[in-house]
Amino acid sequence: MNFLYSSPKQAGTGSFLVFALLLTTFTLHAQREKADSVANLLLNEKQDSNRVRLLWQMAGFAGIYNPDTAILLSKQSLNLANDIRYVEGQSKAMGALANAFIKIGNYPRALELYLEKLQLEEKRHVPRNLASVLMNIGIVHVMQEEYREALGYYSKADSVIQVNRITDMQYFILLNTGDAYNRIDQNDSAFRYFQQSLQEAKRRNDIDLVGTSMTGLGHSYLKMQRYDKSLQNYKEAIRYLQEANDDEILCEATLGLGNLYNRLGKYDSAIFYANISLLTSQKGDFLTHQLEAAEFLGNQYKKAETIDSAFAYISLVRQLNDSINSKSRIRQLQILASNEQLRQLEIAELKKKAAKERKKQLQLLGIGIFIPGLFLFTLFLSRRKIRPGVIKVMGILSLLFLFEYLTLFLHPYVVELTNHTPVLEILIFVAIAAILIPAHHRIEHWLIQKLIRHRARKEALLRLKTMKIQIKNPG
Repeated sequence: MNFLYSSPKQAGTGSFLVFALLLTTFTLHAQREKADSVANLLLNEKQDSNRVRLLWQMAGFAGIYNPDTAILLSKQSLNLANDIRYVEGQSKAMGALANAFIKIGNYPRALELYLEKLQLEEKRHVPRNLASVLMNIGIVHVMQEEYREALGYYSKADSVIQVNRITDMQYFILLNTGDAYNRIDQNDSAFRYFQQSLQEAKRRNDIDLVGTSMTGLGHSYLKMQRYDKSLQNYKEAIRYLQEANDDEILCEATLGLGNLYNRLGKYDSAIFYANISLLTSQKGDFLTHQLEAAEFLGNQYKKAETIDSAFAYISLVRQLNDSINSKSRIRQLQILASNEQLRQLEIAELKKKAAKERKKQLQLLGIGIFIPGLFLFTLFLSRRKIRPGVIKVMGILSLLFLFEYLTLFLHPYVVELTNHTPVLEILIFVAIAAILIPAHHRIEHWLIQKLIRHRARKEALLRLKTMKIQIKNPG
């Protein structure tokens, strides 16, 4: 399971990681290898539905190390899925594209895609997919600090999970809901969901998840001023997280413990654990956690009037703010670049569709010219010395082409009218057939008889003329 997280606030006052069922985590090297492997399969794949699947899978792997490539691949997958009306592919491609936008910080576009994906999943009745997209919409709202909106979607996801007993998602919805309540300082609700998530983590026997939930409980107990319980949960969480090598949440747990010791007036212990948080975040290059720890340490040394140390951490805070702002500017440029990339891709797709439509129109035009041409050719043959059977076959072919052309011409309008509903399409075409088939038989009979009679009358006149000539010139 991969997880996404929003930028945390100061630990112990509302920050917490948010988990989502989006991708699978590997090292960057492993992700590149998997992307290359899928690319090789894609080169030889001819079936469109498989190409859609391979494209969104490749986008998922590329999203870890190259979001721009992931956006391009996801869009290609989505366009192809739309062309062949492959609903599963549309849903997966939208998810992959939304994940890539989250990676570059384009949360509004990610939310828009998730909402489109939700509309698809509501029609498909696949509970796990529906719960997943509802939870991911909630996560994007958390990233935009829209916590009450997030809780609404978490509640819907939780209902789907409970009704359909989707056990592998229960931990994540409990943790995410607890996190959202924690951010809006509804401590009783946050505590209840963190407690339930801890029970689920223990049931799974997953030490990383246990450490994560206990960190959440540490935050809740700290806000509730139950310092003994907060201390117990933070310390146990740190032990589990160290064993699981989960450095990112370890940063949060150690800084949370630093906040607790600060509340208790144990300033040396507060500085000790804040330093652990800072060193751990520096090792993992977690800029936001570094900033939180540096701000905390700067405030601690400022209160202690240790000027040199306070100045050093204030300088570090400035550097980290510059780095974060620089990253933010880079993200804005990435968003602009990705928007332009998508615009160009959409232009190319529109040109491709226009060329395809023009080809189709030319084919219909050619058929439209061919049918009357065939009919006129049949009339021409009826005036020549050709066997009646040939004329009859040509007449039948002319009418068959005409009626099949009418069906082909009407099909797009019927599909649009019924919104791709197979039952309605069948009923409409049955009604059309009920009209066309009898009409076809009547017209066929009339036309063939007309052509043959015309031919017979012409031949009779020719025989009569010959007989008159013979009478005038006997012997």
